[in-house]
Amino acid sequence: MKVVIAGAGDVGFYLAKMLSHESIDITVIDIDEEKLKNVETHFDVLTMEGSSTSLRCLREAKIEEADLLIAVTDSEDVNMTTAILGKQLGARRTIARMNNHEFFEEKDKFDFRKLGLDNMIFPEELAAKEIKRLIKRASFSESFDFADGKLTFSGIKLHPSSPVIHKSVQESAWLNPELNFMLVAIKRGTETIIPRGSSMFMPDDHLYFISHPEGVKHIISISGREEVEVRDIMILGGGKIGKMTAKRLQDKYRVKLIEIDREKCDEISAELEKTLVIHGDGRDVTLLEEENISGMDALIAVTGNSETNIITGLVAKKHGVKKTVSLVENVELLNLSQDIGIDALINKKLIAASYIFRYIREGDVNALTNIHGMDAEVLEFIVKPRSKITNKIIKEVKFPKNAIIGGVVRGAESYIPMGDFRIEQRDRVVVFTLPECIHKVEEFFK
Repeated sequence: MKVVIAGAGDVGFYLAKMLSHESIDITVIDIDEEKLKNVETHFDVLTMEGSSTSLRCLREAKIEEADLLIAVTDSEDVNMTTAILGKQLGARRTIARMNNHEFFEEKDKFDFRKLGLDNMIFPEELAAKEIKRLIKRASFSESFDFADGKLTFSGIKLHPSSPVIHKSVQESAWLNPELNFMLVAIKRGTETIIPRGSSMFMPDDHLYFISHPEGVKHIISISGREEVEVRDIMILGGGKIGKMTAKRLQDKYRVKLIEIDREKCDEISAELEKTLVIHGDGRDVTLLEEENISGMDALIAVTGNSETNIITGLVAKKHGVKKTVSLVENVELLNLSQDIGIDALINKKLIAASYIFRYIREGDVNALTNIHGMDAEVLEFIVKPRSKITNKIIKEVKFPKNAIIGGVVRGAESYIPMGDFRIEQRDRVVVFTLPECIHKVEEFFK
């Protein structure tokens, strides 16, 4: 497979990182020599200095052989032009990163594929969607449903009162008598551990599970935490993400949005009738207190300033807010969320890169989610009749050590499979895997 990436910024960089574990011929194009050097230093990919809107440059990149052209520069115009030209020159499929929300609202009315735009991604819209998902199950740092909700992937940090701390996985097995969840990973600092029976639970561990819907409450109990119910939400920042998030949440929750720009306040207030819009500076702690920050169940800080978002999240935690979500520009900060006390740090560019990554796997993988602040993925495969895993008992399959089968859906039923479980064709299998063995995992399902 050949992929051409136009843009070596954060989105392009992380796409190259994700794809570098695959058997894929990757070419990255950018006008910035320093960005290209950064990509070259980290990954075994071909780089090309030049404009992706140049016909000569696209031809030199052998665009006519490309199975996929991904245009993710910071310029919407460049991305659109690149996709259109690339398609005309023979790229089989194109994806363009877009910022203009008008295109998002009108995408169902126009056939952009006629222009050469097979797919458009909108980072702000994806970020708003991700925030809604984080608020939906506020007790967890991660929550993602597979197979129409028959299985759930979730992440949660151990509270000091958890009954499993300083015990092994095997010693804690009695807490799961109905086998309605499976531990698939432990994150300890920057290390990701695929658990075995002898693996120990330590204070501040972050645990990741795949479970039946009824297993979710058991997971919360084991973690030593209480279930968080969200009703009142404060959003800091009325930009695209703030407004889209409020729009997604206002029908179910009581939403209060603070924006420093008076004109934006008027626009948002007119558009979102169910959202209370307040003109003010969200960095002002006195204002936050006047607006009852202590009475909020969740705070979502999505201004254009990462430091403001982080500090406001910490202020909210100090005032007793149960769930905090802060937007950051620096991807390297994502690993710090639990360490600094904020429940979730998100980055719209990394969310966009993860979303685009799904297109690479379309066909073999039914669903995929990327985990905040961790190099790991959860994938849902549909078992084919002649794949290596079909009609095999799990303990007899030489599955990679850095991957684990966490759940199986068969028809209307879902299972948390043990070693003697037999995988059958048409099963939907949910797998947690570290990036270095994704390709090996995929081989079992081809």
